[in-house]
Amino acid sequence: MPSCNFKPSVYKGPDYKAVLKIKEDHIVPCIKQYYKEPLLIHEGHMQWLFDHTGKRYLDMFGGIVTVSVGHCHPKVADAMKEQLEKLWHVTNIYLHPNLYEYAEKLTSKLPRDLKVVYFVNSGSEANDLAMMLSRAYTGHFDIISFRNSYHGLSPYTMGLTAMSFAKHDIPSAFGIHHAMNPDIYKGLWGGSNCRDSPVQTDRKCDCTDGKCQAAERYYEQLEEVFRYSLPRGKVAALFAESIQGVGGTVQFPKGFLKKAYELVRSNGGVCVADEVQTGFGRTGDHFWGFESHEVVPDIVTMAKGIGNGFPLAAVVTTTKIAQTLDLAFHFNTFGGNPVACTVGMKTLQVIEEEQLQKNCKIVGTHLLTQLAQLRDEFEFVGDVRGKGLMIGIELVKKKATKEPMAAKPIADIWEACKDMGLLIGRGGINGNVFRIKPPMCVTKEDADFTVEVLRRAFCQHTEKCKKCITNGMN
Repeated sequence: MPSCNFKPSVYKGPDYKAVLKIKEDHIVPCIKQYYKEPLLIHEGHMQWLFDHTGKRYLDMFGGIVTVSVGHCHPKVADAMKEQLEKLWHVTNIYLHPNLYEYAEKLTSKLPRDLKVVYFVNSGSEANDLAMMLSRAYTGHFDIISFRNSYHGLSPYTMGLTAMSFAKHDIPSAFGIHHAMNPDIYKGLWGGSNCRDSPVQTDRKCDCTDGKCQAAERYYEQLEEVFRYSLPRGKVAALFAESIQGVGGTVQFPKGFLKKAYELVRSNGGVCVADEVQTGFGRTGDHFWGFESHEVVPDIVTMAKGIGNGFPLAAVVTTTKIAQTLDLAFHFNTFGGNPVACTVGMKTLQVIEEEQLQKNCKIVGTHLLTQLAQLRDEFEFVGDVRGKGLMIGIELVKKKATKEPMAAKPIADIWEACKDMGLLIGRGGINGNVFRIKPPMCVTKEDADFTVEVLRRAFCQHTEKCKKCITNGMN
């Protein structure tokens, strides 16, 4: 494991078993922890987490793609402490400088007319507001998102999200249409020339740099939604993640989103970029994921890494669209809180000062190329994909069929990684995609450790498979 000079304090909280008992008695059962024996995390420092025993883990999931510059980054923590001693909260009924200074700095990172911001507290809130804005501004009701997308779990955004495990059996999704997902690896079309990634799928295609046939085919499917499902073809908005996060780091074919934006706008709608996971330099080449698609959205939603784990989110749009909110009272008590804005400003500053976007590019590309070797080594590693430090590894039974690996072996591999000090996430509709989205301060040494742990865990799984086959034959 890479070295770390930080020494955590001694844990003095409740006993581990007492914590589990409190959870059982007083926490809603829908909140579930990772792993057979849930980790009791006590302290964090940069890319490292420490449990109640003092054991150190390399956090390659970043609090679900949320810790952008590092756990308890000293500069961010110091700025927060200073603000806490000055002013915690007043709401926006008064002027306070943090909100306006941060609004100016944040919007300066966005192109063209995206200059007006509304601060909220979570990604779900941001996408809720974007849905309302798009409907109020266009005068249309119907909204399109893609199958396999994730945009939140509030009653409003649950309809926008298109993953069955994230849906309760209650009325939702009024006016929402889920178009075919342009999945290059598992979808009907796509291959080795279609993805904006250092690592391409091993499926062959005849696409060229100038024209992606997969993009054309998926675009035709999107057109059919307009033709068959929308009232007079009119639409309020298209919501799209620049790279699908919870869905398993799925990337659209080159050029697809650009054509989709043109279609939406020609039918009276606006285009919403969900940058909750792809924003703030994580993908490496650009500060925003949508820039890789050569598009400029009408509304951008952002959260997670915006505050390095502090509750903060935002909706950025044009002045013209934002004026729609003047039609009725709209207010968010904690949106633009002085402490939140301080954290957001300092996080933005650290990203720039420590060149973390560049680090995402360098370390992420290194990690992706190393992970691609694992795909070549193991039959059950079906696909490696992503960009910068937003990476997915899809596990399958066999490469030829792409059938998802069963839940138990995936869980065993996952547990083995944790036991060796590596924390990674899981995603995809079948939970068979390992999600690697760490704090953006990780190093090449951390990347090499990640690959080595995965290789060992994969080898252990292979040996278990051999034993199972032998026992079966006997």
